[in-house]
Amino acid sequence: MKVLVTGAGGFIGSKLCKKLISEGYEVYGIIHNNPSKAEGIQIINADLTKNDFVIPDVKFDAVFHLAAATPLVKDKKKQKRINYDGTVNLFEKIKDKTNFIIYASGLGVFGNPKGIVNEQSLMQPDTDFVKIRLEAQRFLEDSCKNNNIGFSVCYFGDVYGNASWFTEMIVNRLKNGTFKIPGKGDYDKCFIHVDDAVGILLSIAKNNLKDQSYVCADSTSVTFKEFVDYTADKIGKKHPGGIPMFLAKGVLGSDLVKLLTTPMKISNQKVSEIYKFIYPSYKEGINSILES
Repeated sequence: MKVLVTGAGGFIGSKLCKKLISEGYEVYGIIHNNPSKAEGIQIINADLTKNDFVIPDVKFDAVFHLAAATPLVKDKKKQKRINYDGTVNLFEKIKDKTNFIIYASGLGVFGNPKGIVNEQSLMQPDTDFVKIRLEAQRFLEDSCKNNNIGFSVCYFGDVYGNASWFTEMIVNRLKNGTFKIPGKGDYDKCFIHVDDAVGILLSIAKNNLKDQSYVCADSTSVTFKEFVDYTADKIGKKHPGGIPMFLAKGVLGSDLVKLLTTPMKISNQKVSEIYKFIYPSYKEGINSILES
């Protein structure tokens, strides 16, 4: 099988490419700024915000669209160029080269829900960042429908793993005593280990699960403070204190802080029917990272 991965040099994308290659897939990866960490990938150097890139004349069994700006990019115009315009440009290049697109989104599309989130929950994003991402998703959904292309989406919780925000922003800063929790940290969060995020994406492609949506996070409800304090205990460091919200917004940006501090609880019943989690709780995931 031949697949295309956008964002192939990113945190999730590079690990997905490695997994696909290990299972015998022929993998093409779109790379922009980050070099690929996966041996055996056929690299396509492209800036999706520009329309001058070329996709090889290949029929892809699936396209994984992972390339995106993060909320750390505070420039809204740049967010739109990357997350929306880049998606439009990509679709124009691949619409005749695949019959299945898998899109990676986040739980932020559900805004500030009052109950348990599942695939039928109302999408009501409350940050500019997520509104742009949802606009790109809806463009893909409509375009795929009009072109008889299958489309599925994963709404991921906070994806953590080694060599990610988890190690750089939490573990390393806990070690040097500079980490602070935005607010009190008493907001419920949904986490998923990167290996499970990759496993879900692969399962969707492998089983040809078209025209589906999946809420994707592990089975354990936990507050952000509990998540951080558990990590601190495992590495023998003090539990960190909090920082006022207005200071956190000044450093990280209001969109990122809102996404981080909005309470979220989910049901992963649907995705659990197609995939068995390697790390069903954050404790097992954190232990695996720190032990390695």
